[in-house]
Amino acid sequence: MSGSGDTSPVLVLRLAGPLQSWGDHSPFNRRETRSEPTKSGVIGLLAAAAGRSREEPLGEFLDLQMGVRVDQPGSLLRDYHTVSDYRGRPLPQAGVTAKGVQKPTSPVKYTHVTQRYYLQDAVFVAAVTGPAALIEALHDAVVRPAFPLALGRRSCVPTQPIRLGLRTGTLQEVLSQEPWQAAEHARDAYKRRAKGRPERIDLPATIDDPDGDDVLNDAPLSFAPRDRRFTSRRVRHVWLSVPTGFPEPDAPPATGHDPFALLGW
Repeated sequence: MSGSGDTSPVLVLRLAGPLQSWGDHSPFNRRETRSEPTKSGVIGLLAAAAGRSREEPLGEFLDLQMGVRVDQPGSLLRDYHTVSDYRGRPLPQAGVTAKGVQKPTSPVKYTHVTQRYYLQDAVFVAAVTGPAALIEALHDAVVRPAFPLALGRRSCVPTQPIRLGLRTGTLQEVLSQEPWQAAEHARDAYKRRAKGRPERIDLPATIDDPDGDDVLNDAPLSFAPRDRRFTSRRVRHVWLSVPTGFPEPDAPPATGHDPFALLGW
């Protein structure tokens, strides 16, 4: 749904880190990433924060609606891997014999090439709405998560803050009102291009909408390792005019500690 007339609270998240990876169709030897967070990835992060095991039914999580704003698109990173048996033996293939033993590769193969793709230096704002009790519980859970949180893959650790707070309004209204969350180096570059401190910036966003003109196949039905299932959702793509949040020249600097600050985050 687009969120029109919806009075449910909206949880706003900042999804940023040195690396992110949001795959939606990745075979073993090529793990790709979308250019923005998938719905399955964001719901997986929230389910982990709430302490849901992968085998548990998603229940109310199926009712969550999401919008994602691209505050800093980042760039694509390819991680090249080779896999081989340290004993020098030929690699097995995925197929197995009638006795359940993996078959050898034919022709014999000693090295397998795999490639993994990541987004580096990217920042997104995700707005999530749904049943009020669930949204309020998730608001607390993301700062006291039951399981470690990740940006698509376990190796992709988020920077702080993740939680920006609870807001009211439609998904589009909330994403339009939330100040720009780009890293300091990106903000400085924008100021130089604009030759000043512009009050607003135009950013792209993708929002759940049953009447949307695009379809994405990333809405989760089950995270169970042996029964991973997804369905499609309709979305619309929009451009939003967003406040930059640039402080006045004489404003005091922001306070607080972030362990990733030295990396420019």
